[in-house]
Formats: sequence, structure tokens, C-alpha cells
Amino acid sequence: MSAVPAAQQRPKITRFRDSWRNGLRITSIRIVVQTAMFGLFLAFVFLNTFAQLDRLPGLRDWLSKFLEIDPLIALATALTTHTVYRGLLWSLVLLIPTLFLGRFFCGWVCPYGTLHQFVGWLLRSKPGKEDAHPNRYRPLQHVKYYILVAMLVAAVFGSVQIGLLDPICLLFRSFTAAVVPSLNTAAPALFGAPRFHQGAWLIGFILFGLVAANLVYPRFFCRVLCPLGALLGLLARFAWWRMERDPDTCGGCDRCRLHCEGACDPHAKLRKAECFVCFNCMEECPENSLRFAFFAPRAHEVAGPDLQRRKLIFAGATGLLFYPFVRTTGRVTRNFASSVIRPPGATEELEFLERCMKCGQCMKVCPTNVIQPAWFESGVEGLWTPLMNFRIGHCQLNCTACGHVCPTGAIQRLSVPQKLGLNEFATQGPLHLGTAHIDVGRCLPYSAGIPCQVCEEVCPTSPKAIHVGRRRRRRGRGWGAVEADDSPPVPVVDISLCIGCGLCERECPVVGDRRAIYVTADGETRSQGCADRDHNRSVRLPGVTPAGD
Repeated sequence: MSAVPAAQQRPKITRFRDSWRNGLRITSIRIVVQTAMFGLFLAFVFLNTFAQLDRLPGLRDWLSKFLEIDPLIALATALTTHTVYRGLLWSLVLLIPTLFLGRFFCGWVCPYGTLHQFVGWLLRSKPGKEDAHPNRYRPLQHVKYYILVAMLVAAVFGSVQIGLLDPICLLFRSFTAAVVPSLNTAAPALFGAPRFHQGAWLIGFILFGLVAANLVYPRFFCRVLCPLGALLGLLARFAWWRMERDPDTCGGCDRCRLHCEGACDPHAKLRKAECFVCFNCMEECPENSLRFAFFAPRAHEVAGPDLQRRKLIFAGATGLLFYPFVRTTGRVTRNFASSVIRPPGATEELEFLERCMKCGQCMKVCPTNVIQPAWFESGVEGLWTPLMNFRIGHCQLNCTACGHVCPTGAIQRLSVPQKLGLNEFATQGPLHLGTAHIDVGRCLPYSAGIPCQVCEEVCPTSPKAIHVGRRRRRRGRGWGAVEADDSPPVPVVDISLCIGCGLCERECPVVGDRRAIYVTADGETRSQGCADRDHNRSVRLPGVTPAGD
């Protein structure tokens, strides 16, 4: 692979100046579009807050558009749930142009691709040392197709893991859990109060590692790992337009490969599935041997990826075995997942895992920071799905923002009256996230006789789900022992009124590995077994009577 002759190389500033002198080039238009799309993505990230949604209610319908135009999300949820969420029909906006123009999304629109391209431009070698060798096509670029096959096969059997590597989900999750909280900590006056997310260090370092891989292989993620790029590449083989090279005028200088974003071999038979339609090759060609042609001869192209059948079978088998292996952990059953409390409006756990893309939209919009990315509380499938950590925050009564930004319906849209059981929803009652329980071994009035009524004071329900009572204790020994009720008042939870908002656990003064009052998923509305409880009675601990009895 020959290096580009020094005489044909021009500094970046000179090329940029010449482009404006000779008229606006299409690559300049592409850079403007990429900048606008990345700016729009950043605007959606920073506007995705409870305060903004409360101030601009119409904004909530637009914040998930980057995710809704993602055809991979629509395809994966359709395979797992056998339905297509209404908002995901927006993916046709991306699918239809791909069938005409090829894989243009990766080179013009994708904010994650723009980030990699910008970093690659910054890390590119100095003029006079540039080489086309890093942009040659490599068999390693087949990996993304095998990843796509494995994930789609797993989705067919009900396990959707597309969000782990889908570029839009990955970038939203990274900004929500790591980038924006880091900015909040560094400049709270500019970016808002600090927010914390469990496991943010891993999410942040994954983003950093994938971007840093551009040092070794330009646009490593886009070329090797991106499952969305693989899907668009498979569709691009049917594109009507593609780059066409005139072999009679081509001098073999390799300038077309110098800045090729997709490593698609424009100097030979173009690999349509890898071409990002960036037009760098066409504008770098000194002989004008490249053009964007309509129905170019098929003999001059490699339409689809050259995949090996054995590796495809192995990828499909990997996706097939993933489903039973992760389900045998038992974490998705109610017996093992009582600590997994999902946001209000979340569907039943198995359906939730079939819909959730781990994008982090709900975490970003939550005003109290209570929604956190999960580790393995609900098994391997639940990695980075949203759950509620009441040690960090609580669920506000009048907030239903998380359901309004969910792109797949994993968290259903609720109104405040529907969540609280008001007006026409009074017969259904309020939505229950779980039930609070008291650990008498840690509760100060029970275990140490120290007066404390914090949980009763902060309980937001009306009437309060936590009230105080008196506990009768035996004083003395043997036959002379008598019962007395001079102990301090103790808290009692009425499960018929408790909605599991978690404010009591958040404010409990007992610190350590567990609060004296804590919330579990017992009695949650979204579970089919919640109706088995008798909500017409109060559960009282032995020896405790309501105050005033």
C-alpha cells in the first residue's frame, strides 16, 4: 500500500480555504450537517430535564427522536414483543433514504459517528506524513455483522440486548450517566447540581476506550462493532446511487483512500456495505475519476459483506443460547427480584426486559436522581436498565416524566391523576411501586428506645401510610413483671396506603448498609401477583397498637 506523494498533499487549512474560493464543496455541506446534528443531539441531552419538560410540555415529544428513527431499535422490539411501538415508525425516515443513497446515516447524521470522525481528525498524522494504509479494508470489519446476527437471534427468543452497542443508545447512556454528571460536578453553576449514577465509571470508560481506539484503527467502533451500521450496510446493497470509479482516468495515487471514513476500497471495487457516502474520496481525487453515479455497473462493486457461513451459524447459536443461559439465573422471577423497583409506569418485568433499550433517557429526566442504571440485580439481561435506588432519591408524587421520554414503551406514559388514582382513575387507586417495611432491629424507637418519627413526618400520602403507635413492654422480672407503654412512639406502615415512593427510606436517619425502613417491590401494581394481597387491612407488628388506642 503506497503512501500519498508529498507533492499531492495539502495542509488542512489550505484545503478548507480552497474549498470556499472554488465554491462550496459537498464535503463542506456534510460537515455543516454533521455539526448541526451533533448540536441537536447535545440540545436534546441538556434539555432532557424535568424542569425543561415542565416549562415546555411540547418538548417531550421530540427528545427521543434520535432513538425513534433508529431502525435497529424498531426491529429488535418488534422481534421481542411482536409489536411496533408507535413512535418507532419514525425509523422509516432513515430506512427509506438508505435504500436509495446507501449508508448515509453513518457519515452525515449519526452523532456517535461524528464524534469518532472528529477525534480521528484531531489524531490524524501531520501533513507530509499521512498514509492511506490505515484506511484499507480489513476482514475485521465483518465482526459487526456477526454481532448483529447474534443480537437479533437473541431478540427473536425474547432477550433484547441491542442497546448495549447501538450507537444512539450507547451515546445517550454515556452522556446521561458519565459525561453530564462530570460536567455537573466540575461546574455546577453552569450545568446544574451534581448527579450521581452507580457504575458510571464503567460506562464512562467504555465511551473513552471506544473513542481512544481511533488511535489504533480509525473509526474502530463504526467499522468493526456497530450493529446499526451493519444493518444499514445490509440495506445499502440495494441502493440506487453509489460511488463509481473510472478506471481509464484513475492514476492509482491512493488519495481516495487517504480520508475514506468507511474503509470501503474506493480505489478498486467499491464495497457498498462499508461506504459512508462521505464524498471524501471524490473530492480528494486529483484526476476527477470518482463520481456519485445512478445505477452504476454492478461489476464495479462488492454489494454485500463477504461473510463465512460457519461464523454466521456460530453467531446465531450464540444468540440462541444466550436466552436460556441468562433466564436460568432466576433473577427475573419475583422470588429473586423483590429489590428491583422499576420507575412508575414500567411494564411487567419480563415485558420490560423485552422493551428496555438501556438508553438512559428516564435517568436523565428524573428530578430526584432516584432512577439508576442497574448492575445485575435483575440478572445479566437487566444490565444498565433503570431501577429506583431510594438511598439516592425518591419518586415525586406529581412526576411522570420518565414515561414520556421512553422511546419503546418499556415505561408507559402516565398522567398525574392516573398515577395518583384521582378523578376518573379513583376506582383503580394509586399506582404502587412497592411497599415500605420496617427493620425493627435497626429502627431507633424499636431497638434503642430513641424517639424518631422522621419517616412518619415525610410520608407524602394523604392519609399518611406511616403512623405512630405505642409498644407495650414488660418491666421487671418473674412474677413481679408488669406491662408498660412508656416507650417512645414507634412507626407503623399501613400497606393499604403505602405506594412505595421511597421518601421514607431516603430520609431515614439510620445510615449504613441498610436503612431502618426500606422499600421492596412487594405489592407493586405492575406485577400480576399484586392483587393477592389484602389491602383492606393494616399490617401491625406484634405488641404495637396505634397511638390513641
